Amino acid sequence: MTQSPEKTKPVRKLRCAVYTRKSSEEGLEQEFNSLHAQREACDSYIASQRSEGWVLVRDQYDDGGLSGGTLDRPALQRLMEDIEDGLVDVVVVYKIDRLSRSLADFAKLVEVFDRNGVTFVSVTQAFNTTTSMGRLTLNILLSFAQFEREVTAERIRDKIAASRRKGMWMGGVPPYGYRVENRKLVPDEERAEDARWIFARFLEIGSGTELAREVGKRGIRTPRGNRIDKKYLYRMLNNRAYIGEAVHKGESYPGEHDAIIDRETWDRVHAILQESPRKRAARTRADTPALLKGLLFGPDGAAFSPTHTRKGGRLYRYYVSQTVLKHGAGSCPVGRVPAGEIEAAVIDQLRAVFRQPEIVAGTWKAARADTDITEADARSALQQLDPLWDELFPAEQARFVALLIERVDIGTDGLNVRLRMDGLSGLAREMLAGGIGEAA
Repeated sequence: MTQSPEKTKPVRKLRCAVYTRKSSEEGLEQEFNSLHAQREACDSYIASQRSEGWVLVRDQYDDGGLSGGTLDRPALQRLMEDIEDGLVDVVVVYKIDRLSRSLADFAKLVEVFDRNGVTFVSVTQAFNTTTSMGRLTLNILLSFAQFEREVTAERIRDKIAASRRKGMWMGGVPPYGYRVENRKLVPDEERAEDARWIFARFLEIGSGTELAREVGKRGIRTPRGNRIDKKYLYRMLNNRAYIGEAVHKGESYPGEHDAIIDRETWDRVHAILQESPRKRAARTRADTPALLKGLLFGPDGAAFSPTHTRKGGRLYRYYVSQTVLKHGAGSCPVGRVPAGEIEAAVIDQLRAVFRQPEIVAGTWKAARADTDITEADARSALQQLDPLWDELFPAEQARFVALLIERVDIGTDGLNVRLRMDGLSGLAREMLAGGIGEAA
């Protein structure tokens, strides 16, 4: 009786995915680059294991120009998704640091591998993560890879710090008014003159909000053509590069570049910046035009003019009727009113306007003829101004009053505020365009 030959047990196919990575983009445009070299070595290794059932999957997972210090890499994320979907059995790399240089990140990857029964193989560092010895070897190699990365980062940081201490420019976006030539900051005379004007003008008005508006009117924009806002201006006013210094981690060193702003101007600007915005507003209030100048009228139709007097070192402001000024006291039933009280009453009425839906609707109807502002836009814009009002500088408040109020009639029985609907529309457009910021 003849025995039948023993059947050979079929070899289980193992689907192998090759992952490649290169930190820098340099050389990626070449016909044969580092990614190709890594893939070729991995493909050859997989081919040598064909007898073990290894087969190469069709998809390629290549990350060019990406650091191994993070897992946020497109090809790696795609590989992990395919592993979770059960499409990969073996991950093959040229060296383990191609997959990750962080021990913590690699532990996360190995956890995903284990959960899905996936083996990790390095072509140049032969080990298998399914064994305890393979894991120990892997952790040792990863520890050295992370150590190398951290030492390199420390060396770069130390080099930058030493260069900054010597006053050298170490890259980045140059401050407004400078350009970079031969890795050094050089004043750009046209913009440098704008920077000097910004510092000088801030000394005069002490308001970042007003300064941003004047900068816009002069057509001064960032080197990239963007609008210069209050935050940008404050960064300029606090940048010690303008006085010829280099700063590293809060410490200032003499720079290699020339100063644009003299030390006296810098010190005077920072004396102003040390005051709170509210104190600066109070300090400039006396220089601000009267809030209702040209807007206030008495019961006889005569205009009221602002005036003031000083007693005991205090300033008292009033509005006086032109009738009284011409014909004397008693010629008008309302001849003189305290400025603070009448201005507060008008502002209270004005702020109430921003909360009234019917006023918002009227604003929208007036604005929609020549703009794409919706009623919701108008409501949102006007309601923003109510909580913002107290933060505005007096000059800013006076501008809005002139924009929004046509006239204020005062009589023995109270006052009547007549609004400018076109002014409300203009304010809504300005708010939506971001032209009104917080007070300086």
